[in-house]
Amino acid sequence: MSTDESPDRAPGLGIPAHIEACLFDLDGVLTPTAALHATAWKTTFDGFLERRDGPGYRPFDKVADYDEYVDGLPRADGVRSFLASRGIELPEGSAGDPPDRDTVRSLGERKNDLLLQDIRTKGVEAYPGSVRFVRAVEAAGIHRAVVSSSANCRDVLIGAGIEDLFEVRIDAGVAHEQHLAGKPHPDTFLAAARALGVDPAHAAVFEDALAGMDAGRTGGFGFVIGVNRTGQADALKRHGATVVVDDLADLLGDRA
Repeated sequence: MSTDESPDRAPGLGIPAHIEACLFDLDGVLTPTAALHATAWKTTFDGFLERRDGPGYRPFDKVADYDEYVDGLPRADGVRSFLASRGIELPEGSAGDPPDRDTVRSLGERKNDLLLQDIRTKGVEAYPGSVRFVRAVEAAGIHRAVVSSSANCRDVLIGAGIEDLFEVRIDAGVAHEQHLAGKPHPDTFLAAARALGVDPAHAAVFEDALAGMDAGRTGGFGFVIGVNRTGQADALKRHGATVVVDDLADLLGDRA
């Protein structure tokens, strides 16, 4: 675990004593569904690129491309971001586009269908260390919210058996209803803090995505924890992490 020294840590939780709310990303922080997302994106983009460029196409890298262009972004933004990295622009499309039509909307829906199929067949389990940490935060009387760009957030929480651990859920549906900009903008995290009645300066953001780090940095939050699941600790620090850990249980130290 890599941290900056701070004398103001809440005992046993590895966060400053002034923190009144913890705002958790879902995929990659609470559940290992980030890997399922990356695989679904790869299948979707590789199919598109092969149709477009032929057998010699350059495939989607589900570590480098996913981390840089897709992770943490709303679905349509992820499509646009990755395609722009390859100098490709597609029409936006609309609801009801057939799966073989190459539009931003269609590629995003194709990816989501693959993700849901994987969730149904493989199931979802929360990271044990994350569950331990969230339960410790709950026991300490600190508010808790989930902040996710996924439209499937509630289904994943229920599937992992952890929905009851959180007082507030800000997901793609809520963002659409409230006209909130997605990550890397801080709007969804700010909405979570607002819903909990906590000033951002007294809230901590927990993220594994670089876009989430940017949101935490620009939103004026009191503490930003980067969760290093894919070997990008240095990048998380560059994007604003106050602390980088490999697992949320690391914050608990020797606590049983």
